[in-house]
Amino acid sequence: MSEHELWLVRHGQTEWSRDGRHTSTTDLPLLPEGEEVARGLRERLAEQNFALVLTSPRLRARRTAELTGFADAEQTEDLAEWRYGDYEGITTDEIRKSVPDWTVWTHPSPGGESAAEVAARQDRVVERVRAAEGPVLAFGHGHSLRVLAARWLGLAGTDGRLFRLDTATVSVLGYERGSPVLLRWNCP
Repeated sequence: MSEHELWLVRHGQTEWSRDGRHTSTTDLPLLPEGEEVARGLRERLAEQNFALVLTSPRLRARRTAELTGFADAEQTEDLAEWRYGDYEGITTDEIRKSVPDWTVWTHPSPGGESAAEVAARQDRVVERVRAAEGPVLAFGHGHSLRVLAARWLGLAGTDGRLFRLDTATVSVLGYERGSPVLLRWNCP
């Protein structure tokens, strides 16, 4: 199964990603700079023949897919961002005023998803990738793609905290000698 690769693209920059605001269900457009950087990924992605292309249904991910040449990507809620509930649109510093040391990885998000719920969605993505007849490309979001990487590696979803992921970057998950590995991570 070493031929299976999962290419991940985090969406281009939005106003809230630039400002560090937790963005899940709020459907924000890409900033002009975010669109420009996303277009810059087109040539690199065009070099690969993907068996399946998936995207989060959120506008920022779909637009990134479109700008990189994959307007027909299949939308799946499994790639949607971690639902932050009451913390939607709020920065970590603002949350920590009432919940010291809060992180999405260690504390609940009232009205939002748990780490286990996000991991279950990402496990379904991993199953689809491993059943595909070649490399898969997925467009998504910072926290959920980090959970996806952790689950690919057989780690707990909360171990996604170990993988910084910037906007409009490409990462590749694959295999080495039968073991799931990170082949490339957070590449501009």
